Amino acid sequence: MAAGALSREPRFLELLFARRSVAVALGVFVVVLVACVLADVVAPADPARMSVRARLTPPGDAYWLGADAFGRDVLSRLLHAGRVSLTIGLGVALISSAIGIVIGLLAGFYRRLDGALSRLIDAMMAFPDILLAIALVSILGGSIVNVVAALSIVYAPRIARIVRASTLVVRELPYVEAARALGSSTRTIMTTHVLRNIVSPIVVQSTFIFAYAMLAEAGLSFLGVGVDPATPTWGTMIAEGRQYIDQASFLILFPGIAISVSVLSLQIIGDGLRDAMDPRLAKDL
Repeated sequence: MAAGALSREPRFLELLFARRSVAVALGVFVVVLVACVLADVVAPADPARMSVRARLTPPGDAYWLGADAFGRDVLSRLLHAGRVSLTIGLGVALISSAIGIVIGLLAGFYRRLDGALSRLIDAMMAFPDILLAIALVSILGGSIVNVVAALSIVYAPRIARIVRASTLVVRELPYVEAARALGSSTRTIMTTHVLRNIVSPIVVQSTFIFAYAMLAEAGLSFLGVGVDPATPTWGTMIAEGRQYIDQASFLILFPGIAISVSVLSLQIIGDGLRDAMDPRLAKDL
């Protein structure tokens, strides 16, 4: 019994939380996520309510994180803005993964398409992410939908390259050859036998893209080419507060901390998922 217990493979959660930092990061991110999702309940005030007398009020009892240039409660705006920023990050992660999976599977499975699709992936990745995002948003226009679409196009090649490389390896394995010999259709092989066995790197990379997208949105909003300034996001809050940095630095400080904490948590969670899902790293843990 003891020998069997010692020889059993570690379970996924044990590997995921083998490092305490992963558990802490997951806890922090869940708290941020729940607070933003429940912003209507948790927020102490209406984020759009203005008060001229409270203009640029520093953090205190009345306004825990201060008030902005229009007298709006910063904490309430931070929570509601976080809901939009997290939605953008999640949307980009899901859409870019879907696009990247399709392109990567086609490039890795069909040799006649590999050359053209690989060149397309390389060409898109040759441009710096933020410059390509600025160009796309400038063409599409500034809105949440267009920002998500632009960033999804920017980050899809990252997923596509990983899927292509994994597909090239998996498609040559014996069980895939056996499926071909049994007459399985190409679509069945691609989805059932290939895609199901390359989910791990896709999930890990999607977690990183979630974080990258939030940073990119903040950068676009800071440069004035992101979402409509009337829509509160952590990026637009920083953009609005930069002109008051000398007299009310907290307007930039708190949304900056929110972005940093969320992105850092996602990066640590992504590292933990990579360690837990990669058998070679799991042995080291």
